Amino acid sequence: MTEPKIRIVIVDDDPLVRSGLAMILGGSSTLEVVAQAADGAAGIVAVEEHSPDVVLIDIRMPVMDGIEATASLVTRPDAPQVIVLTTFDADDYVMRALAAGASGFLLKDTAPQDIVDAIHKVAAGEPMLSPSVTSTLIQQVTTGQSPDRARAAKTRLDRLTERELEVALAVGRGLSNAEIAKELYLSVPTVKAHIGRLFTKLEVENRVQIALCVHDAGLG
Repeated sequence: MTEPKIRIVIVDDDPLVRSGLAMILGGSSTLEVVAQAADGAAGIVAVEEHSPDVVLIDIRMPVMDGIEATASLVTRPDAPQVIVLTTFDADDYVMRALAAGASGFLLKDTAPQDIVDAIHKVAAGEPMLSPSVTSTLIQQVTTGQSPDRARAAKTRLDRLTERELEVALAVGRGLSNAEIAKELYLSVPTVKAHIGRLFTKLEVENRVQIALCVHDAGLG
């Protein structure tokens, strides 16, 4: 039985970027571009109409930027995975978008096969951030952290079982599901199940926000 294609919406104000990405992704037998949009507001409408699995979204756009759009998309009951597009890997806007709930980011000059691989990874719930990128994000968004924020993070982590906390700490170090499974002597499906429970108990949308919670509590 053929696996259903991963459905994608592309949101970018540059028509050349949109057409280039559509051409790259259209060449894959496992991906399908179901819609394109030129700004964040139009992107939200496209998501409502087409229910994609993954959204590729630019940061700087007219009408509504990628950060505001991402924050809106991840709160949907059937929220897609969001990958932000950027020209600079240290862009502060990217860090803010990731903190808002994006699953990862891609540089616009990423090799075509790497873009396809990244979409498959995110659609499967795998992280797209290296430990160094996660560390950079944490440093940028936790500057001047307040005591209240630390207390709130500790309160959320107190909800976890001992095993769930071990998984949360591993996520905070930027480990993939396979790496966590190997380190904690668990199966990958068990790790995925634990991470699903972390999303619920910690009230977060992605792995980056788990890492932020761990760091805020002084455990990362």
